[in-house]
Amino acid sequence: MPWFDLSEAELAQYRTPTQEPTGLDAWWAERLADARALAKPVTTTPHEESAYGPLSVLDVEFSGALGDRVRAWHLRPASDGPLPTAVVFIGYGGGRGTPTEHAWLAAAGYGVLVVDTRGQGGRWTTGATPDSAPSGPSHPGFMTRGIDSPEGYYYTRLMTDAALAVDVAAGLDGVDPERIAVLGASQGGGLALAAAALNPTKVKVCHADVPFLCDFQRAITLTSADPYAEIANFLSHNVALVDQARDTLRYVDAALLARRITATSLLSAGLMDEVCPPSTVFAAYNEITAPKRIEVFPFSGHAVPRTHDEVKLKHLREHL
Repeated sequence: MPWFDLSEAELAQYRTPTQEPTGLDAWWAERLADARALAKPVTTTPHEESAYGPLSVLDVEFSGALGDRVRAWHLRPASDGPLPTAVVFIGYGGGRGTPTEHAWLAAAGYGVLVVDTRGQGGRWTTGATPDSAPSGPSHPGFMTRGIDSPEGYYYTRLMTDAALAVDVAAGLDGVDPERIAVLGASQGGGLALAAAALNPTKVKVCHADVPFLCDFQRAITLTSADPYAEIANFLSHNVALVDQARDTLRYVDAALLARRITATSLLSAGLMDEVCPPSTVFAAYNEITAPKRIEVFPFSGHAVPRTHDEVKLKHLREHL
């Protein structure tokens, strides 16, 4: 895919034209308060101890949006004291998978809480968390489930889960609650931005690679690639819902939420990325006022170069 979006100079100056909904902070505070009021105690169960040896692996279950139980893995390398811990969110269509898929951070000495994605899993890795909320007509996929209202939208639930997962990580045995990072790529990157924005006092570092869920209004008119195209395809038929849907998206736009981030942040963007166009990534990056940097890959699409893993590890060492 050739370069199709703004130039690097334009990207550095680009700001989303989307206006925040009035009372966005109060609206999100209500969503989180409602979920916390319904929360039941976190449960942890040892997982396959004979397979993992000195690496502790726990099957975690906690309450997310609507009080629904969300699954996660907690990986913790052997240590005499509490560890810095990364809360990891998963890309579109995937779930928490198996613990072996997430061992690289544990191998580097970090605790890891891998958060399952409600309703997803099976497209490229497995999941274990259902999504209980009913939904009206929708396009295949997850982008249009409940899109007629922000309170009932699928990504409102997912971002609530993400914010509450940070609470869970801070309370787990062996975790240093003063050293928590949120990490993810694509959908996981968008959720990392949302978690850092919605739970700013607990998140110290935020890594968001080629983040999804940013600058929706531009994304759904700029790219024909899924998942953003799910929304355009749905609205091409459900024309009476266009205004409602576009309003709903403002409540979960990570570019707007990013203004609340206080964590030291590291983002990445591929200039040939059709899935998450670079201008949508910069829309979020340019709203962050906390210490930040962005790695730009001129000839990358939606796949982040593996060399970036070491950049992230060095960034964690420095700031966590």
